[in-house]
Amino acid sequence: MKGFSIYIPEDSPVHRADARAKVILLLIYSVGIFFVDAWWGMLVAAALLGAAFVASRLPWRAVFLTVMPVYLLAAITVVFNMFPYADGTVGLSVDGLVRGCFFALRICLLVWASMIVCYATTSTQLVDAFVWFMQPLRALRVPVDDIAMVFSIALRFIPLIVAEYEQVKEAQWSRGATFDEGSLFARIKAHAAILMPLVVGLFRRADRLAMAMDARCYGMENKRSGCYDGRH
Repeated sequence: MKGFSIYIPEDSPVHRADARAKVILLLIYSVGIFFVDAWWGMLVAAALLGAAFVASRLPWRAVFLTVMPVYLLAAITVVFNMFPYADGTVGLSVDGLVRGCFFALRICLLVWASMIVCYATTSTQLVDAFVWFMQPLRALRVPVDDIAMVFSIALRFIPLIVAEYEQVKEAQWSRGATFDEGSLFARIKAHAAILMPLVVGLFRRADRLAMAMDARCYGMENKRSGCYDGRH
């Protein structure tokens, strides 16, 4: 994931598909999976995702190993569901464990599906698809182009977030921090030390981006400054 794109070029049916179709299918998949309340339905959703992954010909490491924080969230979901009983008391519950695993699988499937679409579609194609979907809003004077710019920036920040996370993790590791040892709570606490530097670094990048856009008079249309109206 170098540069500002997480797109992985491949000659696959998923890559060749229209970006608008992929966004619509992802939306249908994401909404539909929340209506699944049985394990057989979740297995069907997992099978559909597996078929899409095979058709995309993407490397499995890119899809399944670059979302480690999501697995941490899924683990927390399992832990919080396996202890409380229905009557409000606290204790180890097998039904809660099964329910937590069900919710955790739902989270993972949603993220994996999103990653497949992001890796198989360029950021430009995604932004163009969003602009196409929002075309009717132009009649209501909705700033479609500005919203598209926000989408584009958000997509470009995804690889930056991953790279920043890896840099902070390596810096903490060089100072003696351990992330793969101890109990689950110890690992969660160790990863929490990454959160603050990560957020600070992202705010700094966002501030520099805002200054660059302001210096280029973004949003001023044709009346950007006196330098462009012939007076200077």
